[in-house]
Amino acid sequence: MEQAQNVVSGNQKDQEGFSFIEIMIVIVIMAGIVAIVGPALFSRLDEAKVDQAKIQMKSLVSALDLYHLDNSTYPSTEQGLNALLEKPELGIVPANWRGPYLRSTSVPKDPWNFDYYYQSDGSVIELKSLGADGEEGGEGINSDIKLD
Repeated sequence: MEQAQNVVSGNQKDQEGFSFIEIMIVIVIMAGIVAIVGPALFSRLDEAKVDQAKIQMKSLVSALDLYHLDNSTYPSTEQGLNALLEKPELGIVPANWRGPYLRSTSVPKDPWNFDYYYQSDGSVIELKSLGADGEEGGEGINSDIKLD
């Protein structure tokens, strides 16, 4: 009788858990799914960052326009986008500055954590994100992003 119990309990131990081959099959299937779906997800992430940069730039342009309404000029390149947060002390100091013109406590960075490129002579502005590489020019995700 004891021998019969050992045989039954021995068979139960053999049936518990997964075999190495079963685990490897699951891992191969999961790797295949990631290989198929992964690139599509990453391209969507890049598109979302481009859209985010455009939205932030529209917000910055709106703040720059408010600055221009108050001061009849845009901040100079030297004054930069910080003029939207603090009254400039460089160059021509605006007499009618009524800022801050942004709700945040700092000028936002682009989605790749680079500063936005800003240049102005006081009457015309150029604002852009330099893309994922943070350098002018480039192709694809590294290309400069400007508002249309």
